[in-house]
Amino acid sequence: MVEITRTFDLLDHLVENFPKEDILAGKLNGEWVKYSSHDYYKYAHYLAYGLCEIGLKEGDRVVTMSANCPEWNFIDMALALSGIIHVPIYPTLNADSYLHILRHSEASAVFVSTKVLLGRLKPALDQLEQRPHVFTLANIEGEHRMLEILKAGIANRDKWMGEIERRKREIKPDDWMTMIYTSGTTGLPKGVMLSHRNLCSNFMAHAQVNPCDYHCKFLSFLPLNHIYERSMNYHYQAKGISIYYAENMGTIQQNMQEIAADGFCAVPRVLEMVYDKLYAAGKDFRGMRKRIYDWAFRHGKRYDYTLIKKVSLFYQLSQWFLDKAVYSKWREKFGGKHLTVITGGSSIQPDMVRLFAAAGINIYEGYGLSETSPVIAVNDPAHHQVKIGTVGPILEGVEVKFDDDGEILTRGPHIMLGYYKDPEYTAEVIDKDGWFHTGDIGELAGGKYLKITDRKKDIFKLSAGKYVAPQLIENMLRGSEYIEQVMVIGENEKQVAALISPNFNTLHYWALKHHLHYRDNTELVTLPQVHDKMRKVLDEYNKTLAPHEQIKQFRIVADEWTSANNLLSPTLKLRRAPLMDKYKDLVADIYGKDKPSSSSIFSAFKSVDLPTMPWTKKN
Repeated sequence: MVEITRTFDLLDHLVENFPKEDILAGKLNGEWVKYSSHDYYKYAHYLAYGLCEIGLKEGDRVVTMSANCPEWNFIDMALALSGIIHVPIYPTLNADSYLHILRHSEASAVFVSTKVLLGRLKPALDQLEQRPHVFTLANIEGEHRMLEILKAGIANRDKWMGEIERRKREIKPDDWMTMIYTSGTTGLPKGVMLSHRNLCSNFMAHAQVNPCDYHCKFLSFLPLNHIYERSMNYHYQAKGISIYYAENMGTIQQNMQEIAADGFCAVPRVLEMVYDKLYAAGKDFRGMRKRIYDWAFRHGKRYDYTLIKKVSLFYQLSQWFLDKAVYSKWREKFGGKHLTVITGGSSIQPDMVRLFAAAGINIYEGYGLSETSPVIAVNDPAHHQVKIGTVGPILEGVEVKFDDDGEILTRGPHIMLGYYKDPEYTAEVIDKDGWFHTGDIGELAGGKYLKITDRKKDIFKLSAGKYVAPQLIENMLRGSEYIEQVMVIGENEKQVAALISPNFNTLHYWALKHHLHYRDNTELVTLPQVHDKMRKVLDEYNKTLAPHEQIKQFRIVADEWTSANNLLSPTLKLRRAPLMDKYKDLVADIYGKDKPSSSSIFSAFKSVDLPTMPWTKKN
């Protein structure tokens, strides 16, 4: 049995234990192109030989910028085999962030998948004093292709095979393996240095939670450059689960049906969009069909993993009937199976978790950070280790304690090596005893389940001295069908207020029902009837809040908040500073202040005839 202490150990593990024909798959010209465990092993090694041939050395940094595809894995493993540091980056950053990352990392080479992404990166590349080598996955005129490196590796395998085998033997689990630039919500991204041990200890631990095995297929669509999806990618490989990469975010449902997927990873926003579509579908029903559909929602929101066998016979019969009548139809939209869905990055509405669970879509909500490789805790419905409203039990091998102010501290093999070229900030977040300070406030519910109550830096104080935890309130308010995004404000002010980006699908339906007339969303949000409706929505939530936490004033905006317009981070968290800057006039109006002055993604690898590897075991 292969011991997995370095990421590239997964290659031997797959060949030895899971020699399947579709360990990785991606769409090319409308067809699924599948790669076997042996293909994966060969491509990774031949690319590693090719990296040596073009002059890259151990410790060099190599940037990748690509959508999810099998080739991403080939590059990732080839870099790991070669002792080269992999620096994957988001395809959605701005030119300043790209320039910072390329300079800060001192990248020797860049792999970019498409002409569009190369165009985004080019302004930063053109400003560099020393331009790194650029290789593309797609065939782009005038650019070198990754395929050239593969062919160079095949042609020079005898020259470099011994060198790569030497590096494999000498690379230690604690050696630096990758650098993740955190997107953050303010400032330039920081380079988080992670070792093989950081990643392997973590993905091997959270793989134990997943009930799926090598018979299963998962769809991958969250960016692989983010440590969350990347760690899950390794997790799947450790369990021999086949990974199919979605064509894009718009084809998720279609791709799920095509492969009859057993699960996927998602951020809560994706699940919220699924929920909204399911809810909206019921508005078109009439009569008995609508009553049954509405019943399914009410019933589902009362579901509890831990109580399902203890509830009344009527509830159990209702569950059976509604599964036949409604829930099974939902699953058919995603391939027909009961699903395992892993989510993290921000909190998800408890009612939503309950409803999906009732429908046979089990939510594994977890928590972590890039600096913790990333998982600290995760709910485990399969083994009845779950408490809705928390992020679950602490992961095996992970230590957690709480500082005097409630901040979550964690220690163990999952803690990063540090921030690249920033020992001072590293020392600020990792104390002398090895505890990493997460910046999140939490508690243990029932002495076992980690509950995140807020972000330490986001907690603010009203002028009367009362503290407000905005994330808790925001998460609760997003439970309304009328609210898409919301930011709670009020630091040093007398009262709490909110900026609201509404769910325009729901709002349009409501406006039509009430015969309201408007030209566009900008006019819609100014209508007195819309303001009154939102006031009623907020008043219902205010009943559950302490007096000083209640939303006294609010403004509805016509903008949708996305990562594309820089109002959400790439992981769909609020970017509070840009939001406050954009709506500074509205904030000034709320608090009666003077307004401030204005200031083909896939490479044709299957066409390459791979020579037989010289050892029988891996052939």
